[in-house]
Amino acid sequence: MQLSIITSIRTNNFNDKHVMDKIKNMWESASKSLTNYEGNVYGVYYDYESDYKGDYSIGVATEKNGGTPIEITTEKYEIFKVDSTDDQGVFKAWSNIWNLEESGTLNRAYTVDFEKYLPNGEIEIHIAVE
Repeated sequence: MQLSIITSIRTNNFNDKHVMDKIKNMWESASKSLTNYEGNVYGVYYDYESDYKGDYSIGVATEKNGGTPIEITTEKYEIFKVDSTDDQGVFKAWSNIWNLEESGTLNRAYTVDFEKYLPNGEIEIHIAVE
């Protein structure tokens, strides 16, 4: 699957005190070009420095052409459903993913991970695993 990145930033979950503001601003900027878009929207995580504690790039992407292309390979993914009725659902899902990794029950590949936002409001997080 090939996605087109509309906008992206580079950040760190633990060493960048502005991480949440940067991500919020990135999504707000991207939403302007998604006004009439009715397909899936993706939050794509890539170019990992190391693990979830290191720097990484995150971008907003769609399946339509026009942005910077990024290839999602056919590697193996674990899919985590997000409670989209909870304002903190995405954060809680990521916290669960990090806890699973710390406990040794999730062996992440750190290639390309993505959040998939479906038009019906459902959210899935796809984590590349080894």
